Amino acid sequence: MNHSPNSKRYDAIVIGAGHNGLAAAAILAKSGLRVLVLERRGSLGGAAGAEEIFPDCQVSMGAQDAGLFLPQLVTELGLERLGLRWVETPALTTVFTSQGKPLTLWRDVHRTAQEIAQFSARDADRYPRFADQIFQSSAVLADLMTVTPPALPELRLGDLAVWLRPALHARRLGKKAFMALLRILPMSVADYLDEWFETPALKAALGSTSVIGQMQGPRAPGTAFLLLYHAIHAAHGETRSSRFVQGGPQALIQALTQSAREHGAEICAGLGVVKILIEDGRAIGVELENGERLFARATLSSLDPRRTLFDLVGAHNLELHVVREVKNIRLRGSLARLNLLLSNLPQFNIQASEFERLSGHVVICPDLDYLERAYDDAKYGRFSHKPFLDIVIPTLCDPSLAPDGNHLMNINVQFTPRWLEWDDLQRRALLDVVLNTLSTHVPELRQQILDIQLLTPLDLEREFSLSEGDIYQGQMGLDQLLFMRPIPGFPRYKMPLGDLYLCGAGAHPGGGLTGAPGYNAARQVLRKFSAQ
Repeated sequence: MNHSPNSKRYDAIVIGAGHNGLAAAAILAKSGLRVLVLERRGSLGGAAGAEEIFPDCQVSMGAQDAGLFLPQLVTELGLERLGLRWVETPALTTVFTSQGKPLTLWRDVHRTAQEIAQFSARDADRYPRFADQIFQSSAVLADLMTVTPPALPELRLGDLAVWLRPALHARRLGKKAFMALLRILPMSVADYLDEWFETPALKAALGSTSVIGQMQGPRAPGTAFLLLYHAIHAAHGETRSSRFVQGGPQALIQALTQSAREHGAEICAGLGVVKILIEDGRAIGVELENGERLFARATLSSLDPRRTLFDLVGAHNLELHVVREVKNIRLRGSLARLNLLLSNLPQFNIQASEFERLSGHVVICPDLDYLERAYDDAKYGRFSHKPFLDIVIPTLCDPSLAPDGNHLMNINVQFTPRWLEWDDLQRRALLDVVLNTLSTHVPELRQQILDIQLLTPLDLEREFSLSEGDIYQGQMGLDQLLFMRPIPGFPRYKMPLGDLYLCGAGAHPGGGLTGAPGYNAARQVLRKFSAQ
């Protein structure tokens, strides 16, 4: 995989072979362009990929599932023809209450209502209507995933055309549902769920998605938007978009890589870019770590906007107001990742006949107060000593990811601020806290552990070039979305220099394993080329 580029000149150079970079490269190459992808690391996929960090195991580095991945990319690139296979588990989310009793949100809405009835008949009656509202509201957001936001205030008439479809979809909701959507977006998820439900564990199971990767608690304004965001592409009756890939997230990376290469793209791993070359106010190519220079009509960066514009372009090549706006981007690493190799299936406090509950996401967060207090620790400069844990056991639906009988456990840990030193002492302290928290629900966990990998936000920053360890390349607050992402005035993937485009999560629509920023940026490049 590690090889030198075959040429000095290309139509497009893509910096970074994460899923967005690969998606952009595949779309551009499919249109007949000569495309080169450059990846600093020796493996592809970035934080969405997998590596053999444990013997004979494919361990996901960051992505837990691929429920948000753009259906258009699957279709246009023929990824299922290339072997991509989806796995939809019966359980979406299981939360363990403070009494240890589990509550599971199933893919089947009626089964979920029956489950909730064990806690509250009132909530069970309301849940199907709540699921309807989530489905209708998130469907409008799904339409916005592939819309290029207008550059306000320089709004042109042509910019409005792309908004026609989501506008019509919103109108079909009806006046009442549309007004409800507008009201939900700026709400805190705690206030939103309090209006619907009384069961603390149910509110925790639903509301926990609203803070994943965010440095804010469930009572922060705008967190209800993220509840809807994480339900994009969910089927009717589901309140979280969650499906897995046979072979793990790496299988999705392999399919994107194969598609790009089939269409003629070159992909070079182990070749880092140290500079974007600028001439007369436009990007003309890149300089590699070995000093080699490569040239292109368009340069696309899947790195975050701060790393792209400050580290690769250089602040001296930017106007003062752009430098100020880029400095103001809120990058807040708040998530650590713990990967465990276990000798057998973790024995949660459930019956053997109930292991189906573990097939989706397992959440250690008994109520929203617990989640808010976990955030409070980080707010005051500590990592959470009663952390929110979002757990996936990928070997339950794909045993091939680990040796026979062994299991992998991928744990997202919040809240773990990037600004801590993360020396060996702090790393050991965090590991102890997480394992102690888990052991209350899996008493024999420590005896089952064969191997451990802990990635702090500092590790994520260093290993995957994520500024401040922010997995979203910029927090997903309402002030950093749509035409405000990455910075005001530059939402259309075009950066403040000619022929330079942003194709990573720092651009619209934002983070998660979506492929949408790469897809949208590639279409902007194609539109530019077709107009020339």
